[in-house]
Amino acid sequence: MRAVAAGFAGLVLMGAGATHAQALRPDQQAFREIYKELVETDTSLSAGSCTEAAAKMGARLKAAGFPDGDLHYLTEPDHPKEGGLVAVLPGSDPKAGAVLLLGHLDVVEARREDWTRDPFTLIEEGGYFYGRGTADMKGLDAIWVDTLIRLKQAKAPPKKTLKMALTCGEETAEAFNGADWLVRNKADLIRSDFVLNEGGGGRLSADGVRELLSIQVGEKAAQNYLVTVTNPGGHSSRPRPDNAIYQLAEALLKVRAHVFPTVFTDTTRVGLGLRAQQGDAVGEALRKLLADPADAEAARVAATDVNVNSILHTNCVTTRLDAGHANNALPQRATAVINCRIIPGETVEGTKATLDRIIADPGVKVEVIPPVRPIATSPPLDPRVVDPMRKLAARHFPGAPLIPSMSSGATDGRYFGPVQTPVYGVPGLFGDPDGNGVHGLNERIRVTSLYDGRDYLFDLVKAYVGAR
Repeated sequence: MRAVAAGFAGLVLMGAGATHAQALRPDQQAFREIYKELVETDTSLSAGSCTEAAAKMGARLKAAGFPDGDLHYLTEPDHPKEGGLVAVLPGSDPKAGAVLLLGHLDVVEARREDWTRDPFTLIEEGGYFYGRGTADMKGLDAIWVDTLIRLKQAKAPPKKTLKMALTCGEETAEAFNGADWLVRNKADLIRSDFVLNEGGGGRLSADGVRELLSIQVGEKAAQNYLVTVTNPGGHSSRPRPDNAIYQLAEALLKVRAHVFPTVFTDTTRVGLGLRAQQGDAVGEALRKLLADPADAEAARVAATDVNVNSILHTNCVTTRLDAGHANNALPQRATAVINCRIIPGETVEGTKATLDRIIADPGVKVEVIPPVRPIATSPPLDPRVVDPMRKLAARHFPGAPLIPSMSSGATDGRYFGPVQTPVYGVPGLFGDPDGNGVHGLNERIRVTSLYDGRDYLFDLVKAYVGAR
């Protein structure tokens, strides 16, 4: 998932300018080496190894003074390359509680022939770091590792225990998921008062001005559905009225045309309320929708802003197609994958029922593609968590307002519901308005954004755990 809360990337507010590039401090150089090692370790599902990346981070922590007993490697025999690491920095007060830093090591696939630069070489160019995972989310992973090292080497331990879990499987729904495994099998190891995760961040203007910070306090649920049409087929020289490809295409066009009802959550009402203050057509439409969510014309206009549309309601979109078995034969089978991002309060089965209803064709079969992941629980805006974020943001990023956001994507935070641990996507890492190439080609992050975000997040973690 992208590191900046995509759902509020369209909100444009006044803010302060980003800092200018400067020579690296020694601590920044040490951090850069961690970051470089992570980016240059291929952790894609097809060819990479999260286990290797976890081992490298564990070696760095051990070299910094962590004993073997505080480094716990996650390995599953059936998934030898999808391992992870849990590191524990004990606090001075066992009764003070704990904070968990969560990150995923895996990245989306990246083909060298498609990229301008080698996706698994960290390249600094034109004020940006380029490489797969530079923004999603090896920058934050490196910040978590770096934070543990710096606090371990401090003169006194923090008051609260600080934990870190680096896992695999977040980017691929069908893969083994380390966060899910830890919650189900090692809940005591990762037990904490709250979790700091990806999903928040900040937004820059095209010219690098900081416009806003976001703290993620909710996310949509991601679920895939398989749509299938079968047919007896036959010789292509003898066309017949029914054709599996055409029948499937007609079903998918119905899905494209369907607009799910507008739903405001406590979180989106705040963010979209701010967007409504802009004096454009989308802002005016949002003002009408906030007063009447059933206003279909206002919903149509508001959805022309892709960032607004992503969090306005459930969205379902076709992402894959497969049909036919020979160039000279009528198709016997045609399938499509529909990826849905389900708004909090709605369900996987309820969304399937909606797809069945709008397709309205008994010859088209809709199935839920396993696994069915849990739906994330939106955490409360706890002042003990939010106030330090806001206070430090005012010092590190003056003029950039901090707002709650709901992510249109999905993170590993969804697995923490069974252990009743609130998960917050941290602010601090600012992204460009175009999404920084996350999940796409030539992924990148501004150099200053990474270093400035590291400073902010280090101070934030110190505030939570009572470190000097």
